[in-house]
Amino acid sequence: MERIRARDGATIALHSTGAGPGIVVVHGGGVTIDVYRRLAAALADRFTVHLFNRRGRADAPPRSQPYTFGQDIDDLAVVLEHTGSGNVIGHSSGGFIALEAALRLPIDRLALYDAAISIDGGFPAAWLDPARAAARAGDIAKGLAITAAGINPQMAAAKLPFRVRVAIIRAFLRTPIGRTMGDLLPMTLEESSLIRAQDGPADRWAGVTAEVLLTCGADGPPYYVDLNEALARALPRARTLVIPRSGHDAINRAYPRMVDPLAEFFAAPVTPERSGRV
Repeated sequence: MERIRARDGATIALHSTGAGPGIVVVHGGGVTIDVYRRLAAALADRFTVHLFNRRGRADAPPRSQPYTFGQDIDDLAVVLEHTGSGNVIGHSSGGFIALEAALRLPIDRLALYDAAISIDGGFPAAWLDPARAAARAGDIAKGLAITAAGINPQMAAAKLPFRVRVAIIRAFLRTPIGRTMGDLLPMTLEESSLIRAQDGPADRWAGVTAEVLLTCGADGPPYYVDLNEALARALPRARTLVIPRSGHDAINRAYPRMVDPLAEFFAAPVTPERSGRV
């Protein structure tokens, strides 16, 4: 681990592993880089993978207020400059940050998995206000139960009676990952609100010049398929890929069916001709 200085003078803790071309991972909301270490290890024989916690988590500096995604983009810019990497992976809300960053930073290749973007109302948001109300009232289990079902409507658990879902979440909050997600829920909801506020047409990202691989899981939230297709039509050098037998957390589980397409994408030469969808 090494420490590098952010643009505002704060310290970013950079965790790097592997050898070869660099890839910077922008993690999702509600978690820390710990759940991405399996992904980093799976890519480490071919790439140098750089992980850093986003503001307000673990060894990251606190968020400045009022919070905007610009803080995360500035930190990503510093990490890219320090590492010399032009490759980025973004997951969930980290995918939104990485996509926004690609409009202004020198990113050559960008792989997104379940990027939390809202295109013409395509990202579900009806759950957000009730979840925020529960979190403000201090009922983290209720807020997390609402959030989990709102983001993952395809899961069997989302169809259980609400009181059963809350009971399941209360048990989940006693696990290490559950405690982390519970502690970070207010930040997750804040980020989701900012993403909802920036809903609009896909062509707002038409200026992204990086090669982009838009991936989602066949067993994950179904709206990501449509969002990726809409985004691919707007981006000049993008293609989509649905990963079989994969849910929203597949990138953390790092099975070969998830890792191999990423490795192939980042290993291929960057050429203007590579485009289209698969």
